[in-house]
Amino acid sequence: MAQVCLVGSEDVSLRYELLSRETARNALVTYDLREPFENTLQLETVSLGAAVALLNDLNWYLVRFTDAAFVKMPSISESEWLSRELATAIRDDAVAPNMTGRFLMVYGVVADDEADGDEDLPDQPAPQDRPPRLVEPMLLTRTGETVPDYDLRDVDDTLVVRVTEDEFGA
Repeated sequence: MAQVCLVGSEDVSLRYELLSRETARNALVTYDLREPFENTLQLETVSLGAAVALLNDLNWYLVRFTDAAFVKMPSISESEWLSRELATAIRDDAVAPNMTGRFLMVYGVVADDEADGDEDLPDQPAPQDRPPRLVEPMLLTRTGETVPDYDLRDVDDTLVVRVTEDEFGA
C-alpha cells in the first residue's frame, strides 16, 4: 500500500477546494481521507503506480491548491516520504529506490497549541483538537545513516521527504 499526502497552500482550505469540484471529488470518492496535519489530505492507494496516477489525475487542482504532494511506499521507507517527482521517477524506473535517500526536504511539525491569535474565535476548534501543522521545509543532504537536525525553529517532530537531485538544486 502507498500513502499519498497533499499539503494545501496557506491561503486555501484544501479539503473544501478538492471536494467542492466534481472531477476532484469523483477521483477521491473511493478513498478514506484523513487530515494528519493542518490543511492536508492523506489517503491510501494500492500501489506506487496508483498513487502517481491519482496525482496525475488531480494535477489541475494540485497546481492551484497545494504546495506539495508526497507519496510513502513502505517497501522503500517505513518513515520517509517521496516527493511527487521522485515517486514518478521510481515508478518509471528512472531512479532505483535504493538510490533515493541522499537529498531530503525536512518539514518541522508543530502542535497547534502555540498561540497564533485565533483561539478565541468561536468557529475555531480547541487547540488540542487541531492536527499538528507542517512548517518551513529545510533542504538537507544525508551523508550517513542519520538525518541531519532540523534547526530552523523549535519543533515537536519532523517529516522527512526524499526529493530528486533536481528538486534539491532548484
